[in-house]
Amino acid sequence: MPRATNSPASRKRHKKTLKYARGYFGSKSKLFRYAKEAVQHAWQYAYIDRKKKKANFRGLWIVRLNAACRANDITYSRFIEGLHAANIQMDRKVLSDLAIRDEAAFTSVVNQVKAALKTKAAAAATA
Repeated sequence: MPRATNSPASRKRHKKTLKYARGYFGSKSKLFRYAKEAVQHAWQYAYIDRKKKKANFRGLWIVRLNAACRANDITYSRFIEGLHAANIQMDRKVLSDLAIRDEAAFTSVVNQVKAALKTKAAAAATA
């Protein structure tokens, strides 16, 4: 019985992988064996970096908030503590955007935070 290799399906698979590998350097874009490996690695990096991107942006927002808070005579950690005490439920992205685009509004938020921290300290001193 002759050996059947299902050549049309294999060719289609190879062409699809080589299409994904277009633009890669050297044999990684020309030869299926190396293209397959390069494409798989690229997909792994893409998956991982989609997760890293979220962490990077959160770090950026925290750096911006820390700078804006210090300009208003409060540290970032005390600011976050005060946000919880004042029951202000804004995330770091929105707060960072507020600090950049509308300094007066951010200053009013900081003042609310400072007031909440004072009442929290007063309540802790009496307890």
